[in-house]
Order: sequence, then C-alpha cells, then structure tokens
Amino acid sequence: MSEDAVDHRRLIIAGTGIAGLTAGIYAARANNDPLILEGDEPGGQLTLTTDVENYPGFPEGISGPDLINNMKEQARKFGAETKNGVVESVDDSDRPFRVTLTNGDVYTCDAFIAASGASARTLGIPGEDELMGYGLSTCATCDGAFFRGEDMLVVGGGDAAMEEANFLTKFADTVYIAHRREEFRAEDVWIDRVMEKVDDGEIEILRNTEVTELHGTPEAGIDHVTLVEHPDGHPTEKLTDPATADEVEEYDFDVGAVFFAIGHTPNTDYLEDTGVELDDAGYLQTADGAGGGQTQTGVEGLFGAGDVVDFHYQQAVTAAGMGSKAAIDADEYLTELERAGELTDVETADAEAATADD
Repeated sequence: MSEDAVDHRRLIIAGTGIAGLTAGIYAARANNDPLILEGDEPGGQLTLTTDVENYPGFPEGISGPDLINNMKEQARKFGAETKNGVVESVDDSDRPFRVTLTNGDVYTCDAFIAASGASARTLGIPGEDELMGYGLSTCATCDGAFFRGEDMLVVGGGDAAMEEANFLTKFADTVYIAHRREEFRAEDVWIDRVMEKVDDGEIEILRNTEVTELHGTPEAGIDHVTLVEHPDGHPTEKLTDPATADEVEEYDFDVGAVFFAIGHTPNTDYLEDTGVELDDAGYLQTADGAGGGQTQTGVEGLFGAGDVVDFHYQQAVTAAGMGSKAAIDADEYLTELERAGELTDVETADAEAATADD
C-alpha cells in the first residue's frame, strides 16, 4: 500500500499475542472483519516459552509458538486478516480513527483494540538470546515447575523479584536472589516474606551482585552463570572503571534456571498522543482503573486488552479473557454506531480519507 492510499476497516487490533488473537477470533465470529497487526514481536512473549502446561485444554502441554500458530489459524478461519506491521500512531482527533504504520501504510477504522502487550526487560548479556526458553525465563509462574529440584536464580530487587522468588520455593532446591545493590526496592511486605524464607533456608540473597553471562545449551539448559560482586554495589559499573575494576570479584555459580524479574515495558508509545490515559509506567488505563478489569479506555471506541493493561497477572489465560472482553465490548460499540447511522461507509471511506490528506 502506498503512503497516500488509505484502507478502511471496521476494527483494527494491534498485536498477535494471546490477547490480540483471542480478540480476533471473537471479532471475526461477530462479523466485524478484524485486521490484526502483528507488531515487531509477532506472537508476543509466549513465543519465548518452549512449553506451556498451564493453559486450559492441553493436559500434555503445548509449545508457546504452536499455541500462537493454532490461535492465528483459528482467527483466520473465521475471517480475520493478519498483517505484518508496527503501529506508529493512532489519531483519535476525528472519526474514524486514523492508524499509521511505521512503513507508511495508513488505515482508518471505527474501533481499535490495543493488545500490543508488554516486553520483558532483559540484561543483554552473553547467552541470553540462545537460552531464552531453555533455562532462562521471564515468568516464574509460567516456567517454574519445569525446573523442580534445581537451584534457581532470580535477578532483580523489586516486588516482581521478591514475588517470583517466593513462588519458586515451591519447586526449587534453593532460590537465590541476585540484586545489584544492598537495599531492595520492593515493598516491605514482600521483603518480609522473603526474609522468612531466608530464615528457613529456602532463599539465599546475593547482594551487590550482577549476572554477566549465562552458560549452557538449548539441549541441556543452563549449567551455570557468571556473577560479579562489589561491596558498594553496581559491580558491572565498577568493572568499567580502572580505579575499581580490581575490587570486583568474578566467579562462576551453578544454577539450573534463571528468572529475570526486572520489570516489563508496555508497548504503548503509539498511544501517547491520543486521549488514552497511561500510568507512569506506560500501562493503558481502562474505564474502571488499571490492572486487568474492563477494556474501554477514556477514548470512546478504543479498547485495551492483555499485558498492555494488566501489569499484575500477565498470564496467557488472563490475556485471552481480556481479549474476548475487548472484542465483545468493541462489537457492542460498533453495533451502537450502526444503529445510530454513524458507522463509516466502507465504500466511501478511502475517498474521504484521501481528501483529508490534500
């Protein structure tokens, strides 16, 4: 599609993770002919998970990519269209919405579902790309049970790290927490829970410590990691300073699994210039507040679903639930527009949008 051409769709969904694809299935079955844009992380975080054992209906488990591919096929079966494309901006100043992609393609739509998810933060260290999903994970709830009886390492010092370390004690021999500073950023309630497990010998804390490399293979998983430690904290920074490099202790540490718990970044940049309310971290706010409730945003006709809204649960099954709700909410909105005679005439939408460009 050329930059000047404009294609109108009844409903556009940003994201092909669990939330976006579930929304696509429901929207297609409701005859809303959804266009689902894949974004720069097609399939979302689930494509980084080798085995999914807690998604209902798969007692033997299923790989993350297979689950995504099955859902994509199901959405297409009912009439949804998927397209590679990253949303650059959504213009909500007029109706229909105007959706511009980074490649210059432009669409208009009567309703829009933001299901673009959140990207887990990583460290960018050697071994990370090769071992993601093979001993390295960003979700203890998803993957902890796979490493039953292993020593496990959680990286982080906030609420997420404390919560994941506490959860992993169900499965691990010992859970280690590596934090680059002396003090944790987590709330006291989580620190207290972790310290109880420290007293019981279930958790050990590695303060002023960072991971610099992961060692292992996709076939055998993680064998060990390289850690660096400095008594004043932030040891990797100390390594780059000739005055302190000799003070940093570097050593190998045997663990069978590593969990990054250093937060997520919601993929909401394209909504910053709209009337949609975002919290300080960038999560989309829905009508009844944040954290996984209803899907209508403060902009009528623009809905949110999955990890782009839900900063707490961040599970495949909760994302699917929100995706279905967003599609149902969008269908009710579109039906109201149609009854009021305000639904965009698809046959004339391209001409009107082209006129607006002149």
